[in-house]
Amino acid sequence: MNKLQKSLSVCIISVFASTVFFPSIVNADSFNKGTSTVAVSLGSGNFFNESYLILGAGVGYYLVDGLEASIDFDAWLGGEPDIYEVTPKLTYVFDNASHIKPYVGAFYNRTFIENRDDSNSIGYRAGFYSPAGGRAHVGIGIVYTELQDCTDTRFYSCDETYTELSLIFNL
Repeated sequence: MNKLQKSLSVCIISVFASTVFFPSIVNADSFNKGTSTVAVSLGSGNFFNESYLILGAGVGYYLVDGLEASIDFDAWLGGEPDIYEVTPKLTYVFDNASHIKPYVGAFYNRTFIENRDDSNSIGYRAGFYSPAGGRAHVGIGIVYTELQDCTDTRFYSCDETYTELSLIFNL
């Protein structure tokens, strides 16, 4: 197991431990109109035959109960070239009586790649949020993204499906 896999394993264990030990103290209005959010994310990815650690942060606002408009920024670290992403998103959270809150969403992504053409993609995501104590939630889901203006000779694949793990804080 390499250092990145160990770090991700520790992060995932920590997040799930907080979900197991603190599920009953979640605030019921976490997904209501007027609520603001901040998010952090951690992941890994491969691009141009390089492995990257992906660190992200985002902010959001619930326009109506359950519907969040947000924007995320991701930095791909540890590989060449440098890669940065900006992703505006719309996410709907089904705020049911359960501790598990399913979500669906759509997004647009602009990727800035050092010394190369920038790229655009659109995508969809689905998963669930689970309480992680106070007004914090762990998000686990699946994402499908499709590069726009993609040609098979320029990119290895024009679409991708992957898992996401996030930690959301409702303010």
